[in-house]
Amino acid sequence: MADLGLEELKKIMRTCGVAESVDLDGDIIDTPFELLGYDSLAVLEIQGQLEQSHAVLMSDDALEQTKTPRQMLDFVNNLIMAGA
Repeated sequence: MADLGLEELKKIMRTCGVAESVDLDGDIIDTPFELLGYDSLAVLEIQGQLEQSHAVLMSDDALEQTKTPRQMLDFVNNLIMAGA
């Protein structure tokens, strides 16, 4: 299974309710999802799509551990590596 990259994460994020005024093409990697316009339900939707596309199971506390795109990438890629 391939690692999750920022461009793929951005593609998923665009399908999960981002405000049109948010520029996901900018330097967002360390910007909290909340400041990017994503509430907890939108982040849960992102997590659900990542679980399906990368065949990983994210724990209930994943929401607490993934406050930024970088944290989400690290979390999912660690799960991918553990499953390999």
